[in-house]
Amino acid sequence: MKKWFAVIGNPISHSLSPFMHETWLQENNIDASYIPIQVEEGKLEDAVKGLKLLGCSGWNVTVPYKEAIIPFLDEIDDSAKGVGAVNTVVKTEDNRFVGYNTDGLGFIQSLGEIQSENRVLIIGAGGAARGIVHALKQSGFHHLYVANRTYLNAEKLTLDAQAGQALTLQEAEAKLGHFDIIIQTTPQGMKNQAESLPIRLNNIKEHAIVADIVYNPLVTPFLEEARKYNVRTINGLGMLIHQGAIAFSYWNGINPSSDKMMERLTMQLGGNYVNR
Repeated sequence: MKKWFAVIGNPISHSLSPFMHETWLQENNIDASYIPIQVEEGKLEDAVKGLKLLGCSGWNVTVPYKEAIIPFLDEIDDSAKGVGAVNTVVKTEDNRFVGYNTDGLGFIQSLGEIQSENRVLIIGAGGAARGIVHALKQSGFHHLYVANRTYLNAEKLTLDAQAGQALTLQEAEAKLGHFDIIIQTTPQGMKNQAESLPIRLNNIKEHAIVADIVYNPLVTPFLEEARKYNVRTINGLGMLIHQGAIAFSYWNGINPSSDKMMERLTMQLGGNYVNR
């Protein structure tokens, strides 16, 4: 039977995953398909049963179902346990369905060659921040700091992850020159006025790396502000591509070309591609 894969979520029409995975399947001469499936509210359990019954070989999970899908799977990998969320489901040879989380590792890979001695500030304490903190910890990063508008949420994240130090946004801003990498994960980074951004960047360390997990637009207001300083900026497109490539390798045993996909999607989103 022909293999097929999917991405489920609500909404799903905006997803770039079908284009990405279909391209990789063609490039690697794999006779399979990848389709988007919108799952309406309250229908997740039925959708998972349907995917299993119809022989889906694996699927991606996007908002709002990354946490809700866990009870409907046979097993959860450590990458998902630590985060409490699943974004990739893999069908095993004995027809078990195992949940993974490739978001955090995909983000780390998008940063390129970086040293684990770097001091990393994560702004935000939601699901994306949780995945990134967990992956950084697993990758050997010891100097982690989490800043959030609600301090207690930052503290809870660091306690749950058993990693990092919680800060208020004011504390993070005051010691900004202390950090080598700054990762923006909040909706606040999308606001257009610099004064409305989560923190001011005027004290940023020279040659720091500033990342935003959003990829559309390619240059968010937070990154636009960061570009006023002598820093390297990274948008969320690399995270999308690398997490997808990891999922693809789990399903097919092949590592697809992330560089080619970065060029394609950057141009598709109206940006200028620069090969780093």
